[in-house]
Amino acid sequence: MESKYIEIRDIILRNIPGAGNYPTSINGLRIVRRENTTEFLRCFYNPSCIIVLQGLKHMLYGNENILYTKGQYVVSCTDIPVSSRVAEATLEEPFVALILELDANIISDLILETKLPKTPVSNEKALAIADIDTDLLDSFYRLAQLIEKPKSEQEIMSQIIIKEIYYRLLSGTLGNQLRLINTKGTRSNQIAQAISLIKDRYSQKLNMDELAQSVNMAPSSFYRNFKKVTQVSPLQYQKQLKLYEAQRLMLTGNYDAATAGYEVGYESPTQFSREYKKMFGNPPKTDVKKLAAV
Repeated sequence: MESKYIEIRDIILRNIPGAGNYPTSINGLRIVRRENTTEFLRCFYNPSCIIVLQGLKHMLYGNENILYTKGQYVVSCTDIPVSSRVAEATLEEPFVALILELDANIISDLILETKLPKTPVSNEKALAIADIDTDLLDSFYRLAQLIEKPKSEQEIMSQIIIKEIYYRLLSGTLGNQLRLINTKGTRSNQIAQAISLIKDRYSQKLNMDELAQSVNMAPSSFYRNFKKVTQVSPLQYQKQLKLYEAQRLMLTGNYDAATAGYEVGYESPTQFSREYKKMFGNPPKTDVKKLAAV
């Protein structure tokens, strides 16, 4: 296994100019390189599978402290708010990772196709970590090799290999989490539907009881299961999503703080600045200036 880690790492390092988070020519596959440790940053993990090839990542998810490094993989089954930092990285030995975005439609179809038996671990949390096995690592190795292949080969082979990775994930240690989120009728899937609705309407005032009703859940069950899956309440989730989107607008869309706050649903610039500072640790202008310099 060690040789495959090294080969995947070297493919990544050959194909990115320096530190950063880069898309590849393979749809849904990103590569990450960091040459310094970082402070904790709040972010949302999209549905994805992450494997680390070198270095160490530290993540806060609800009340959990999670460290993951080479030999492990992380699965985020839906959009989850976390805080994370690179804990080990140097110029000589940078932090290196592969991130594969997960397509819920393909996973749902695969669940119906395969009818896999339940795996031993049953957990409704939407984010989890496990040791990588030989078959899953081999699938990622072949996917990474495609980065340096002609586009025509990438387009055909990547779809086959990515579907294989989904199968390996569903049949592996964390398969139940993926299955619960992507199987219609489960409580986790109802929460995933609610998350999609919040994402579509994050800037609006939402009645959470009505949201519960829209996914066919009693309010008490909805609140309880939402926190099981995401580790935050529905209102906290919406607030974090709004503030994260405002941060993105200021970083990439040249919005000032007042305009970004208004865009995501805040009527009062003062309230926006106060809640932004509470979440990110600095006022909007200071925070964005600091992030832009990273």
